[in-house]
Amino acid sequence: STVVDIEKGDALSLDVLIPPRTEGIYLLIAEFGRSHWPVRDLSESWSSWYERTQGRNLGDSGAIRVPLNGSMYDSVETKPSVRPGNVAIKYIPAERSPTVPIAEGGAHSSGMMNGKIVYDRLFELSDPTDTLDPVDGKAGYFDRWAGQGNPAYEDAALYIIGELESFGLEVIGHRYEYTDITGAQNPEAYNICAYKWGSFAPDEWMVFGAHFDVAPPVNAVLLDPHVVGFRSYGTRAGAYDNSAGTAMVMEAASALADFETRRTMVFCLWSGEEGGKRGSDYWTEYYVKEDNPEVTIMNYINLDMAGVNWPGGGGAPHGDPDPQIDEDGYPKDSEVWPLRVYIGPGPNHDRIDQPEMVGLSNWIGSDALGLEDQLGTLVGTNYSEDTWKTDVWLDMDRPEVIVYEDTTARSDHASFQDNLGTVTVGFGGLVDGYWCYHQVCDTLDEMEAWMDTTGKNYGEENSGVSNIVNSLDMISWWAILTFFHCDEEPIYNALN
Repeated sequence: STVVDIEKGDALSLDVLIPPRTEGIYLLIAEFGRSHWPVRDLSESWSSWYERTQGRNLGDSGAIRVPLNGSMYDSVETKPSVRPGNVAIKYIPAERSPTVPIAEGGAHSSGMMNGKIVYDRLFELSDPTDTLDPVDGKAGYFDRWAGQGNPAYEDAALYIIGELESFGLEVIGHRYEYTDITGAQNPEAYNICAYKWGSFAPDEWMVFGAHFDVAPPVNAVLLDPHVVGFRSYGTRAGAYDNSAGTAMVMEAASALADFETRRTMVFCLWSGEEGGKRGSDYWTEYYVKEDNPEVTIMNYINLDMAGVNWPGGGGAPHGDPDPQIDEDGYPKDSEVWPLRVYIGPGPNHDRIDQPEMVGLSNWIGSDALGLEDQLGTLVGTNYSEDTWKTDVWLDMDRPEVIVYEDTTARSDHASFQDNLGTVTVGFGGLVDGYWCYHQVCDTLDEMEAWMDTTGKNYGEENSGVSNIVNSLDMISWWAILTFFHCDEEPIYNALN
């Protein structure tokens, strides 16, 4: 937040990054030099706050003005037991013009970051058009199986390096070896990381990551479960797992490359996640801890299998089995597939271990992303440790967007928690209920079919493309805004 004093007769021009998914912004106006300001609750929007208070002081919490600290203007810091007094309100509506038809994602197609450009990147990565490409025979980047001297993986890595360098970032390929179950050495797999050095604390790094390897086949023939009627293992495009996450990291890097930040931003595409999070484990354990001991990883954002979630839902397409309630798995049922915002480390299911990150996620989601009515925070107090997530979700009447601390970590955020003790936040959607999870049918067309709500009697009727663009926009902005907040004030591990 920013506080600006303007003398009578003066004029001031400000460039403001408005909340990306709200209809406008609220300016709070008071006397010159004002030090105490009202503040909304964590889980409510400024719109609801104004409707509730009309700008009057109705609570015991508020924000205190903080003198500028390397910034151009003063900011505010929330404090308990503050009587902020009344303020006048000026509302300024936002104008966002669609660049494509609504059915093609037009509602989220403008601005420095938007879901449409992420969708276009996802299409480029997973384009199934047949070509004469000797590597994979496709226009996209298929067969990204880590290790084993795989030329398709190396080809995709070269593409990612070229794109990240075109954003003006410093790109480093971090190669590593691992020994597989046969005893063979695999030196071919590697992580691709792009660096934008911080201007104030360059040795404090904020990392944004996703794995870009895909599930390798277990036999010579990749079987489509839509054809054979059963699931096997292995994929080619990996559109949902994890070309979608890769696309979001790449477009976030593009959007943020021109911003000056206090701390260093690192955008990483991990290798070997499908084989046991090997790429992120190597990078955290050896590149950071051993090779760069002066570096502190402040916070980490993970994107893995995010996109097939609310606002999609209402049942599986083309005869696939509907997702079913899994008592000891991620919350979901045949109708509601919540977007999951998972935070850690959180070893205790019955209490919040990282209140600052849980609070920040609620603060961003409830207002800037317009999710006040969909958002719910899961805490397992008085619930079984084995089934608490699903039980709490059901008892809360199945919120479409959930924030929770996960006591287990199934993706690359585990490496940051286990090796560095870093507070992480990740974004994910439907996993075990998705029929094409780790299957050859994990394509963008399949994602669109699952996300299409036309004729489903669930939510708003939108095309699959429109809902995917909406989802990618929501997740990408949540991650970017988390970056901005943590650059100003990192969130430390409350368990230390």
